[in-house]
Amino acid sequence: MPEQPNVLVVLCDQMRRQAMSCAGDPNVSTPNLDRLAGNGVRFTNANSTTPICVPARFSLFTGKHAHTRNAHHHWRMSPAEETFAHRFAEDGYETGYIGKWHLADVGRDRPVPEHSQGGFEYWRGFELKNEPFNTAYYEDGDTKPHSLDGYQTDGLFDLGVEFLDSHGSENEPFCLTISVEPPHPPFTAPEEFLEEWEDKPLELRPNVPYGDSEPPLNIIGEPYSRWGDLEASSAELYERYDYHGETFTEEMRKYYAMVENLDENVGRLIEELEQRGIRDETALVFTSDHGELLGSHGFMAKQHPYEESVGVPLIVSYPNGDIDTGRTIDAPTCLEDLLPTLLGLGSVDCEEEYPGVDLTRIMQDEEETLDRDGVLLEFVREVRPMMPYHDETWRGFRSERYKYTVKGYDNMNPGAFTEWGEPWQLYDLEEDPYEQNNLIDDPDSRDIAQEMHGRLRNAFIEYEDDYALDAAFGYDELNTPDI
Repeated sequence: MPEQPNVLVVLCDQMRRQAMSCAGDPNVSTPNLDRLAGNGVRFTNANSTTPICVPARFSLFTGKHAHTRNAHHHWRMSPAEETFAHRFAEDGYETGYIGKWHLADVGRDRPVPEHSQGGFEYWRGFELKNEPFNTAYYEDGDTKPHSLDGYQTDGLFDLGVEFLDSHGSENEPFCLTISVEPPHPPFTAPEEFLEEWEDKPLELRPNVPYGDSEPPLNIIGEPYSRWGDLEASSAELYERYDYHGETFTEEMRKYYAMVENLDENVGRLIEELEQRGIRDETALVFTSDHGELLGSHGFMAKQHPYEESVGVPLIVSYPNGDIDTGRTIDAPTCLEDLLPTLLGLGSVDCEEEYPGVDLTRIMQDEEETLDRDGVLLEFVREVRPMMPYHDETWRGFRSERYKYTVKGYDNMNPGAFTEWGEPWQLYDLEEDPYEQNNLIDDPDSRDIAQEMHGRLRNAFIEYEDDYALDAAFGYDELNTPDI
């Protein structure tokens, strides 16, 4: 592999793994992502370990599991944490960050302090906005906001081109991240994309129990009575969580319009690299922090352990590094793999051990499989009373074929009843890819449940997760408090 190639990460927000034509989605057209996958490697079972923004981003940038910091959606990453930007800078790279950060917990309209910018030297970022037509960014340590013209995705990719103008030379390798919020809600896109999708027929996934004639989804994902004294109509809840369509499928069309706009910008970025003569020497990575249920199982948003929520796209293309064959790899991956993989792509030396693995060797065909049974999935904590899993937590283990989860109550939240993690779900993803047949109580699947429970238990030990696991399937309890 050549020394010090450029490394460019395109990170989007809330894009489900399936939402690409190369991944088999019959609704959407993503020719540029398809082209990238055809000139690279696509991971068909890539996972967001903790499917919600802040913990997922923490894991992606630091390589550490969210449970090691009890990270949640309103958690602030310590300035002392080391990200892949620190590693690349130490190795002589120019590091840059453009777009949404969401690791400083400073709110929507305040700059991220320099000490909380993750070690990136060039900064054109913001904490979060979730208003695609009303976004401002901040330059380095300046506190003056700079408004983006038009739609956020277009504007942030424009900033990426500006970075290439000043840093895309053959003499100085760079490590750049472009982080866009779309297709995170509110679902909207430039008018020409919305017009293309107006009244367009849709093919719903088999696990979506809604259609055009249905009222807005219960986006919380639970019966409304679960929320106690809250008396709100489905429309009021729908509005509160930034879903503005009159029907579920209207929202779905807007979501796909956002994805197609993102795809167009990825194509524009590839063309810019080609025009500068640096495409082949640039390792280009495309992924998301987590997925979007988009009606599957009757839910919107994320947080749940279903494939549409935990599944993320992961495409890597690096022609000069022999990652350009158009292969697909089925081995499960997780966001903790991103940091060691980026370091591997950039030939950056690092003595620290991480829970994830460097995927470069399997992408280059030097290894046939990954040396592990699968990946850990987790939902560590939810501090917002209105949201799913406020008083519950879950853990899971995802192998290539099976997914096993346990659920318990969260004793970190005041007043919550403490209960150890108990068997909850078991899905055979080969026979049941839409997770419609929970095998957890199936006598014929007991051996599989026992094997997966053991793998989850071993993952707790390996990754030092002190989640309390109840005794099950012949295994003793683990990490249970002495009460």
